[in-house]
Amino acid sequence: MTQSENDPATQPPLADGMTEAGQSTQNWGETGRIDTGSYTAARVWFASQGDQVVANLFTPNTPGPKPVIVVLGPVGNVKEQSAMQYATRLARLGFATLIFDPRTMGESAGAPRRNESGAGKVQDLVAALDFLSTRAEVTADQLFILGLCQGVNWAIEAALIAPEARAVALVAGHYLTPEVSAMYLGGADHAEARIAKGRAAARKFHTTGEVDYISVVSDSLAAPEPDALLTFDVAQMYYRPWAFRNRFLNHRGFWENRLTAMSEQELWSQRTDLAVTRLHTPTLMIHADFAASGPQVPRTLFDAIPATHKELVWLGNQSQFQFYEDPITIDTAVTQIARFLDSVQP
Repeated sequence: MTQSENDPATQPPLADGMTEAGQSTQNWGETGRIDTGSYTAARVWFASQGDQVVANLFTPNTPGPKPVIVVLGPVGNVKEQSAMQYATRLARLGFATLIFDPRTMGESAGAPRRNESGAGKVQDLVAALDFLSTRAEVTADQLFILGLCQGVNWAIEAALIAPEARAVALVAGHYLTPEVSAMYLGGADHAEARIAKGRAAARKFHTTGEVDYISVVSDSLAAPEPDALLTFDVAQMYYRPWAFRNRFLNHRGFWENRLTAMSEQELWSQRTDLAVTRLHTPTLMIHADFAASGPQVPRTLFDAIPATHKELVWLGNQSQFQFYEDPITIDTAVTQIARFLDSVQP
């Protein structure tokens, strides 16, 4: 199922629920490749647990194989969101980069649709590394992982089981710990209640096959949805427009304002505070005062990382969403990422 080059005859169709006529994220043409001048973007795909994962591979237009970075974005993300901003910049700095729609999201296969599974994303990351190790344009012993927001949790977990990952970069992490869950959900009791609802939804699905959904954010600031995953206004302002699609906006990917209700059982019970104590992979952490998880949790987690080669870069008072779309903040972070990854190359 892995494709070394795009074949127009085997271009993957859009996943179930994304089959509207004429939808395409880019004008991929017959080759599935776009030469931008400084790098070439290719629509590629690989298998993860038997499902097809659709990805974009960005390769610098310079001779020879390149170090490569797999980029994973925030909760419920599709590849065209914040991950794209980092991948294209890093490609211009000489790294091959891969972004993908996790299984059940966007163009990738998998069911139930829009099921946010950390374990599943870890499997996808490992499958992505396996796929990249076969590519002629990639240096197989220079594979890196970059996690953004909630993607940091799964980047860490993948690094724990994938020794081929030479280093991991963690940017503006929404670190999933009991403390952070309580912070976001209004207390430990509320967090436990959300986990319990997620477990009930999972039991319903496994018993009846019925899938319950919650919104990622409320559809309207005037009518907040208490069961939405992210209830604060700024999240609604950022995410809601991504659900609007037509021929002029398809380049933004196929994000949907929903997740399975059972997603919450796994999200809010994740223990990244325990996972980091086993992380010996070289690690770069980039954060800021008003990024997710607040100013103290990332510092505490960083101190707990036993890796001998690790670095914490604190940018200042940037907010979380600046790490998603502010060119100055992203350029600053990307410069630090490139510098650190260069330092761990053989």
